[in-house]
Amino acid sequence: MRRLAVLLAVVVAGAVWWTRGASAVARGRVLYDTHCAACHGDRLQGQPDWQSPGPDGLYPAPPHDASGHTWHHSDAELHAYIALGGAAALARDGVRFDSGMPGFGEVLSADQIDDILAYIKSHWPARERRFQAERSGRTDG
Repeated sequence: MRRLAVLLAVVVAGAVWWTRGASAVARGRVLYDTHCAACHGDRLQGQPDWQSPGPDGLYPAPPHDASGHTWHHSDAELHAYIALGGAAALARDGVRFDSGMPGFGEVLSADQIDDILAYIKSHWPARERRFQAERSGRTDG
């Protein structure tokens, strides 16, 4: 009987986590479409020639799918980049870099940023999710 209760608790916890995860992805998609897609693409594809600076010296918006480098960064780094903007987030770490990425910390809550990241991560293959989770100190990749 005790084993059945433990199994049931695990199943219920998994269902709750999946539901929260799925709803975070759904909320994140709406937020991404509203705040991110204009630059990063409606399919997370980024802008053309994103690895080379444009005439203004700024790099175009990178893709957020597996072809880009977003998955190379920890959750904390990604969150700071979105909240503070590229230049400010990097300056916090002592890096000077002119970034066209504006800060959204005045517009988006921490939970909303997490939802956007959940949406982005939902498009990565398992290998990239595992790498990024490890980089973030998580084991849920």
